Amino acid sequence: MTKEMITVKNLSKSYGNVQAVNNVSFSVGDKAVLGFLGPNGAGKTTVMKILTGFHFPSGGTAHVDGFSVEEEPLEVKKRIGYLPENVPLYADLTVDEYLKFIAETRNIPKHQQNEVIDKSLEACSLASYRRRRIETLSKGYRQRTGLAQAILHDPPILILDEPTTGLDPNQIIEIRSLIKELGKTKTVILSTHILQEVEAICSQVLIINDGSIAAQGRPEEIAGTMKGGDTWELILKCEGGAGFINEKLILLDNISNISVESSDDGLIAASFFIQGELSAGERIFDWAVKNGFKILQMNRRKLSIEDIFVKLTGDETKEQGDK
Repeated sequence: MTKEMITVKNLSKSYGNVQAVNNVSFSVGDKAVLGFLGPNGAGKTTVMKILTGFHFPSGGTAHVDGFSVEEEPLEVKKRIGYLPENVPLYADLTVDEYLKFIAETRNIPKHQQNEVIDKSLEACSLASYRRRRIETLSKGYRQRTGLAQAILHDPPILILDEPTTGLDPNQIIEIRSLIKELGKTKTVILSTHILQEVEAICSQVLIINDGSIAAQGRPEEIAGTMKGGDTWELILKCEGGAGFINEKLILLDNISNISVESSDDGLIAASFFIQGELSAGERIFDWAVKNGFKILQMNRRKLSIEDIFVKLTGDETKEQGDK
C-alpha cells in the first residue's frame, strides 16, 4: 500500500470576508508528482502556504508525513522543501555561501554541511557555479539555486510554486527534467498554470477554481468524470461564413467551447466540445446535412489537459455554477 505523505481534509482559509480556500480535501502518496492547477487567484498558493506552515487554516486539517501543520509545525517544516514563486536568494552571496547559510538555519551539523551541500549542488547541476555570486547567475540557474536550498536537508516532500515562471524554453526543459528526476525519490506538489508542464511531469492532477476543487485524479480519470465528452474538429464547405456556422452549432444540445474560423480558400474550420454523446458523430453529420453543409473532414479527439482546464475553470462554467 502506498503511504500517504500529505493528507488534507475539509481545508478552509479566510482573509477577513474573502474565502480564499473552501472545504478542500485531497491526498498525495509517496513518490508522486501532483500538478496543482488553477487560474490566478484560485487558492493554490494559499493551500501551499498552509502546508508549509506559513499560514494556519481557518478550518479543516492538513497533515504532512503524519504530522499536523497546526499542532506540530516544526516537524512539518523538517520534512518539506519549499520553493516559493519568488525565490528568496541573497544576491551578494556566492551559491556556496548561500547554501552554507541555509544549512546553518536548518540546523544541519557542521561536520555534515559540506557533504549535503555537495549533494545538493550535484543534483541541481550547480557544482561548477558554486563560487559564482548569485547576482551574476541567469534566471534558470537562480531557480536551480532555489531548488538546491529546497532539497538541502533531503526532505521527503517538495512543494514548488510556479518553478518555471519567467524562464526561457531551454531553461524550462532543464528545470522540468530536474523536477521529474526528483519525483522518483520524493513526493512533489507542483503549482503551475502551464498545462504542458503537467502533461510532461505529473502523475496526478488537482484543479482548483474559486477556492474549491473542480477535479482531481489522473488526467484520464478527470476526463472520465466529464461523461465521455470529446472535442470534435470539422472542416466544412458551405455558404454563409463562420458566423452562420456558429449560430447553427449553438442550437446543438450539450455543446460548448465553440471555435469557428474562416480560411482564405473559403473553407470553415470549427471545433467544439460535446458532452456525454456516444453517437455524436452521427448527430453532427445529420446536423450538417440538414443545414446544407458539406463536411470535408471530421476528427474526434479525447480531452486534453487544456480542454479539461478550460471546461472546469472557464467563465462559462462559472456562470452555470452561479445560476
